[in-house]
Amino acid sequence: MRSLALTILLFFGLLLARANSPAPQQKPSPQPSPTPPSQLLEVQPAPTKADSPAGQSSPTPKSQQRPGEIDEQHPLITNTDLITVNVTVTDAYGRFVSGLSKNHFTVFDDDRQQEITNFSDEDAPASIGIVFDATGSMSGEKIGRAMSALKHFMDSSHPKDEYFLIDLQSGRANLLVDRTRDGQTILDKLIFIKTKGDTAFYDGVYLAAERVTRGAYPKHAVIVISDGQDNSSRYTFSNLRQALKESDLIVYSIGIEESGFGPLVAGGSATLDQISNLTGGKAFYPHGPAEMDDIFEQIALELRHTYSIAFRPSNFALDGKWHKLTVKIHPPRGMPRLWVHNRAGYFALANPQ
Repeated sequence: MRSLALTILLFFGLLLARANSPAPQQKPSPQPSPTPPSQLLEVQPAPTKADSPAGQSSPTPKSQQRPGEIDEQHPLITNTDLITVNVTVTDAYGRFVSGLSKNHFTVFDDDRQQEITNFSDEDAPASIGIVFDATGSMSGEKIGRAMSALKHFMDSSHPKDEYFLIDLQSGRANLLVDRTRDGQTILDKLIFIKTKGDTAFYDGVYLAAERVTRGAYPKHAVIVISDGQDNSSRYTFSNLRQALKESDLIVYSIGIEESGFGPLVAGGSATLDQISNLTGGKAFYPHGPAEMDDIFEQIALELRHTYSIAFRPSNFALDGKWHKLTVKIHPPRGMPRLWVHNRAGYFALANPQ
């Protein structure tokens, strides 16, 4: 009897222990993610090559392409009949005017009005060549002033601008920096420049134009810091004019007074004026450090407020002839008179490269 009672107690004890033991945990089934709100746009990453169909390459997402940059995997194809003109607009006080549209411009090719097919006013980077005269007429004080102004220029420029540095020294034009986006690299090179020798001015500007037009960006400019005198170039002034007329670039000249001669001699200033006016740029003749800083800042702002206008001439022919370009501005109602600056024309090259 006692053994039966003990067995019954053990049986109920086992049942009680099993009832109190924790049940094995089960992983909860995954819940579906909440649907994003309708106003939230989630950008999906572009598919990799492995995800693309066989034999097809993945297109480059537009979000990864910066304005003015060249996509090395998908190079741009330029039609030879597409003429591009960089235009700046100022008011009577020399202030730059932005916010204009295509309808405010009219383009004439040899006095024939053309239809504008492409128009842009974005703040795009530029390829910029700097020609620095380090010949005997440039004293250490002038080089210091020019370097300070150049730093001011780079601080005001587009952060993605690329630079080329050509110095004039000992009768030669030297390419000191072929290409860089680091403005400090340019300034570091200028620190060790010593002024000496004759001036190969035409060669220097010619070399700058040649390098800049091969730059990464479609916007090209050359900044010349010199007295404009030449006594050692292989190229003539006629050669330089021809090269500039064939190049789509803007030349800004900073006339530095020649040591020992007082005001800038007439020949040098005439050269600087001509090469600047021909390309739609300007020539400046600062009289002190503050004025030079203001001029370099003005150039930087002008490059960042340039309108790009393109058209296909209605009577285009690869005849190698010079075509005069005229751009007229129609100010919005209520605005005062505005001034337009652009290159003088272009050559319809018979054998474009």
